[in-house]
Amino acid sequence: MDDRPLSLQEMLRRALASQVEMGMGEVILPPRVSSEIDSLSDMQLLNRHERTTPVTEMGTLFAREQGAGAVAPQYGSLDLHFDAVKDCQACSLGSTRTKFVYGVGNPKADLLFIGEAPGADEDRLGEPFVGRAGQLLDKIIAAIKLSRQEVYIANILKCRPPGNRDPQPAEMEQCFPILKEQVALIQPKLICALGRIAAQALLKTTTPLGKLRGRWHEYESVPMLVTYHPAALLRFASYKKDTWEDMQLLRARYDEMIG
Repeated sequence: MDDRPLSLQEMLRRALASQVEMGMGEVILPPRVSSEIDSLSDMQLLNRHERTTPVTEMGTLFAREQGAGAVAPQYGSLDLHFDAVKDCQACSLGSTRTKFVYGVGNPKADLLFIGEAPGADEDRLGEPFVGRAGQLLDKIIAAIKLSRQEVYIANILKCRPPGNRDPQPAEMEQCFPILKEQVALIQPKLICALGRIAAQALLKTTTPLGKLRGRWHEYESVPMLVTYHPAALLRFASYKKDTWEDMQLLRARYDEMIG
């Protein structure tokens, strides 16, 4: 466990991430962050600035994607598709990854979970959701009486962004056709988007996750529910109640459609 004090940038990032997840319209800074910012001059603040992906880019990220109804798969199986894309170098992440993280689970699953990108553990092992967040996802899936082997789990990005930073729009645009082919091959009855980035990308919206969760949407004509990413639950225990409500909604729809 890293006990080093958090930098101002990291404290601010975590505070903003929490409030974006909750859909808050007004930013409230933690006391320590606020006091540190107050102590900095305007020039120091400018020198600390680091460009991040504007949230407004998310809504237009996949403007070229047609997305009008389900598409026919181009490959005969997930294995054939994996063999065709595993050496992808379409963006710079291809040169920094350790392993290409395609997906895992039942190739004909009725339920598909979609996250945002691999982390360090996933990059090392080549499988999505195997770290602490993945272990929590396994427990969430078990709580709705399913298993990791019965569902399918994938991410929008197949390669880890350096330093676990947020995926960039250009990276997601290059990777998105791979996910679309996975959806076409699996033909899930239901999709669950995990976290803000996955939800906004799939729905082509900038609406905060807090306003997207708790109700049904569609992706490629498949009913889709949105909930918090397991990593967010590890940081903010207050999200667990809403996530459990979402999972109950998901299980009820699953029983209704699949039985």
